[in-house]
Amino acid sequence: MSKRDYYEVLGISRNASDDEIKKSFRRLAMKYHPDRNPNDKVAEENFKEVREAYEVLSDSRKRSAYDQFGHSAGDHHGGFGGMGGMNFSDIFGDIFGDIFGGGGRSGPQRGSDLGYNLEITLEDAVFGKTVEITVPTLIACEECTGSGTRKGAVPIDCQECGGYGQVRMQQGFFTVQQTCPHCRGRGKVILDPCRGCRGKGRLKQAKKLSVKIPPGVDTGDRIRLSGEGEAGEHGAMAGDLYVQISVRQHSLFERDGKNLHCEVPISFLVATLGGELDIPTLNGRVKLKIPEETQSGKVFRLKSMGVPPVRGGSAKGDLMCKVVVETPVNLTNKQKELLRQFEKTMSPDNKHNPRSTSWFDRAKKFFEDMKF
Repeated sequence: MSKRDYYEVLGISRNASDDEIKKSFRRLAMKYHPDRNPNDKVAEENFKEVREAYEVLSDSRKRSAYDQFGHSAGDHHGGFGGMGGMNFSDIFGDIFGDIFGGGGRSGPQRGSDLGYNLEITLEDAVFGKTVEITVPTLIACEECTGSGTRKGAVPIDCQECGGYGQVRMQQGFFTVQQTCPHCRGRGKVILDPCRGCRGKGRLKQAKKLSVKIPPGVDTGDRIRLSGEGEAGEHGAMAGDLYVQISVRQHSLFERDGKNLHCEVPISFLVATLGGELDIPTLNGRVKLKIPEETQSGKVFRLKSMGVPPVRGGSAKGDLMCKVVVETPVNLTNKQKELLRQFEKTMSPDNKHNPRSTSWFDRAKKFFEDMKF
């Protein structure tokens, strides 16, 4: 029976790249592998066909000969068999090693990143501050400088994996690479461990750090301290520390981006006749002039009394003061009588209360429109 075209077998074009050939082979080999298809003769034949196609097309010399002479190229160049001295299981290890933990010696691992939640006041968020924090972490052992070995001693190659960090398990044609359980992928074994850290190279310790909080930070912002996370294994690079900012609720101000908001209660008299109030800000007291006939809900803007931008490049925010007219309570009988007398002096055409007059007019029209 005539052989199928190798490119057709792998389902690729004749100008396919090496990566495309490898990817196609991986997919088909997994599909037809005997371990996945026990007692399936058709799958076994397909697997052999795919293997043969990959053997030729993955080798640049054999592929060039095949492109020129086709299947007869084996007659001109000593045949395609034998895999050029390469063990087929090695190819499987290369192709599937990344799926099953292959890829060579992992070596000492970089230290883990750490997180720290830091709650600060609104004042600290606006003006910035340097804060001292204590972080429980793993630090490099001073006695062995993180190597894990006694001073003067050195690790040796792992005899289990030969210093490679990986071991291979053979299952028919299929080779699985796994991290060496003896050295845990490091490729080295410590025979004379450090007494201080017992060969681990790291010790638990509460580390004190200074965190510089820039002006303008807000809840959710993160400050990265490079190299202040956990120490790496056996002298490897340390991880980073990420400080997560949370701004505590303020008794007077609410923050909206770079602007601050606050409510200022004013008396009925000040709202009517006007006046001047001392307003607290994060920069100190300022005078706020209330004009006559100010209505409840009026917002006054105090420029540049807000929050600076954390990354710069724009103006500082403002403080938005919303005045709320407070209705007097706990009035005496005399005070109530004075208010009734004041009410009698109001104009009958309601010119002193234009907003309420306009609202009631709209309400009256609404009810009239509802009539059928």
